[in-house]
Amino acid sequence: MRTPVPDHFDAVIVGGGPRGVATVLRTAARVITAGTGPVRLAVVDALAVGPGATWLIDQPAQYLNNTQADATTVHPDDSTRMSGPAAPGPDLVDWARRVRADGGHPVGEWVLEEVSELTGASFPSRRLQGVYFRDQLDAAIATGAVEVTEMVGLAVDLDRVGEETVVILQDGQRLAAPTVVLAQGMVQSQRSHDVTALADFADRFALRYVEPGMPAERSYTGLPAGERVLVRGLGANFFDVIGQLVAEWGGELEPVEGDDRGRLRYRPSGLEPQLVVGSRRGVPYRSKPDGGRSVRPFAPRWASAEWFDALTERSDVDFRSEVWPVLAREFARVYLEALIEFAPGAVAGDWLAHLDIADTQEEVDAVLSGAVSDPRWTWTLDELHRPTHGEPVGERSWAQLVRRLITDELGSMSDPWQHPRAAVNGAMGALRGRVGRLTRHGAFTGESLARDVLGWFDGDSLALASGPPAERVRLVLALIEAGVVELIGPEMVIEADESAGLFRAASPITGRVVTSSVLLETRMSKGKIPQTSDPLLRSLLDSGRARVHAVDGVHTHSMEATRAEISEEALGGHNLVAADGSVDESVVVLGIPAASTQPGSAIGATPGVASPLLAGADVAAKQILVRVHAQARWGSIA
Repeated sequence: MRTPVPDHFDAVIVGGGPRGVATVLRTAARVITAGTGPVRLAVVDALAVGPGATWLIDQPAQYLNNTQADATTVHPDDSTRMSGPAAPGPDLVDWARRVRADGGHPVGEWVLEEVSELTGASFPSRRLQGVYFRDQLDAAIATGAVEVTEMVGLAVDLDRVGEETVVILQDGQRLAAPTVVLAQGMVQSQRSHDVTALADFADRFALRYVEPGMPAERSYTGLPAGERVLVRGLGANFFDVIGQLVAEWGGELEPVEGDDRGRLRYRPSGLEPQLVVGSRRGVPYRSKPDGGRSVRPFAPRWASAEWFDALTERSDVDFRSEVWPVLAREFARVYLEALIEFAPGAVAGDWLAHLDIADTQEEVDAVLSGAVSDPRWTWTLDELHRPTHGEPVGERSWAQLVRRLITDELGSMSDPWQHPRAAVNGAMGALRGRVGRLTRHGAFTGESLARDVLGWFDGDSLALASGPPAERVRLVLALIEAGVVELIGPEMVIEADESAGLFRAASPITGRVVTSSVLLETRMSKGKIPQTSDPLLRSLLDSGRARVHAVDGVHTHSMEATRAEISEEALGGHNLVAADGSVDESVVVLGIPAASTQPGSAIGATPGVASPLLAGADVAAKQILVRVHAQARWGSIA
């Protein structure tokens, strides 16, 4: 069988989401500054070029971004260090103003409807952000600096032919270029044994099972009214799914009269099932504050910039014994300081002096226990990942804990300046970036990186500092109080009950056991490269053309790519590393697939904040142009 003749481009970008768009934008900016001819780019995405999978334009309107509108851009500013030229462009809020001024948008009337209500403090729909990304791509193409060929298809392998790398698509098409940029974004994992077994069980007993994955690629609606439905996952996806389901059910939300914290009451329509929901932690992600509310500022006492800087000079840091106790002190301090103001009389003793000498989480928790005299406000660091300290609790105690969760969340959302739990969330938001910087500098031992930072801290930091919008949390709390949603308890276990032919959920902490014919997975199947389902990445790993990044011989969750230097003289960076340690300089890996060597690159770009995502896109664009110019020189010599 003859191999198809490849189409030739100056670069092929695999991944049509924000990293791919940013790479096109940075390439265009460099071409315009250089005054050279257009660069021919192919952009490949399995679903859509522009929005990519996360921000699909045709996904439900109820799926919301978990960052405010004024925290989104795809154009770098002075805060991002890069060697390429400046190329200002509109952030999401500026773009929305332009759409309002135009009085419409070609995608549809819904775009104008959504931007008409958008403020900087709004949490926009994911589909609206997808339109923004698509418009920025179109604007780059309109400059004439880049000629973009868009392909919706699945990239499955790479080949090397002469001086070019060839991207092979599932349909056999071959795209050749001197530079290939892998910018796939939120890659998914292969089916686990657990998921495979549950899917097979569902097929045998004609049950409904929705696997983990991207919400826009799953179907959750049409649930049986009045019946129990099991749900696993209490993170970002869960809140999106709840928004979609409530829109389908048609129940009514109304404010609770006299409640100054924004409590809502849900009045069912009669179409609701009873959702029994659980996860490892057993409680939902913590909410973002109400949009536009002032947040209590965080100033470190122990975890100072100088302290972190000293750690970056090392490569033997143990997170659990050296870093976490210091962060724990900070969380305890801000909690107690806020509590003194919020509930005078609830704190007693010389707690700050005791925190100064607390060397372990256990010692910090002991200070918290001794300092808080009001049982209503008792709290320890252990509760961040074990709400009941891992101890079994009865139905009554669990119900009390859930009621406290509701009260604390309402207070934290409505009064983020004063509420003690909001202070903890804010401190985590400030400190998690510092931990990411330590990772980027290779400060941690491999064992600690895998066991602590990747093993549990990243998850805890997401739960506290990267939660859903307040309006969605208020909805979930209203559903809990209305009995439509029940939190089953921590350490939820799902099993196939062969004798009953039903899914069985249990929490060993609360003792609650529930069966159902429907199981919805609202957890993400994301990101751990050793188990990736992405056929291109899988092929590279299985063939030895790529390898999993390791520190001290301990594997991380990411592929290995070279580091990048911010200099026009540094002609490489973020390049693919093979199993034998050789570097393929023709392949640039951006973002999530290589997150352990590019910490912070998985996070979207924010105006005024240094963006690893945009800096990486500029590094990729620099290499694209270097090879384009090299080919031109070789061509003129020939």
